[in-house]
Amino acid sequence: MSTRTDTASDTWTVAGRTFSSRLIVGTGKYADYQQNADAAEAAGAEIVTVALRRVNLSDPSQPMLVDYVKPDRFTFLPNTAGCFTGEDAVRTLRLAREAGGWSLVKLEVLSDTPHLYPDMVETLRALDLLVKDGFDVMVYCTDDVVMAKRLEEAGAAAIMPAAAPIGSGLGIQNRVNIRLIVEQAGVPVLVDAGVGTPSDATLAMELGCDAVLMNTAIAGAKDPIRMARAMKHAVIAGREGYLAGRMPKRMYASPSSPMAGLI
Repeated sequence: MSTRTDTASDTWTVAGRTFSSRLIVGTGKYADYQQNADAAEAAGAEIVTVALRRVNLSDPSQPMLVDYVKPDRFTFLPNTAGCFTGEDAVRTLRLAREAGGWSLVKLEVLSDTPHLYPDMVETLRALDLLVKDGFDVMVYCTDDVVMAKRLEEAGAAAIMPAAAPIGSGLGIQNRVNIRLIVEQAGVPVLVDAGVGTPSDATLAMELGCDAVLMNTAIAGAKDPIRMARAMKHAVIAGREGYLAGRMPKRMYASPSSPMAGLI
């Protein structure tokens, strides 16, 4: 475990790209693109994930995301939100690469169900196709420890287990699995989906995750800009706590002051 105390030097790397901020934010559900940009700045984010099927990147007759969330300020992480088959996901990302030159991407292939958990069979199949096509793929997945390892073995650049269903705000439902995924991984692990509060983000970092990705937790708050700031500090606090090393848990009390030599 690292013993560094300088937060500025505590970076993380995915597919050869190094970042200081461990908070990734989305680009959907905000009142408008300006609010989205303000939230990303308040969060101190360096990466923003972009749902290619849901934001305007190419029609200049309408407000365009890139006019507010600047590509020279943020690393864009195209994602396949809204895709329910491997073919759709692969096609979407190939079009994105042609349009914007993006090779670092986020793969998500959802099940067509109310919970929208990833379809892991389709996800693994799409990952194989994308890796063979030269993409660096960060993969959204369930918190299945065995499947997470298979994704890494198939060439995933990062593993992104869901804390809870997308947009639910329920927080981490299975901290044991998240920790096991972290311990076995040789690539970055990011909690993605289900975060609702700053304490959820802190917990993800205390479990050893490299970063946290969120959208609704900020965009759906009454004050998105203030929540973005709160999430920034929560991620930093959780990371610092993880690096510091928590005290051991005990079944019984341990007095704060020595019991010997009392007056």
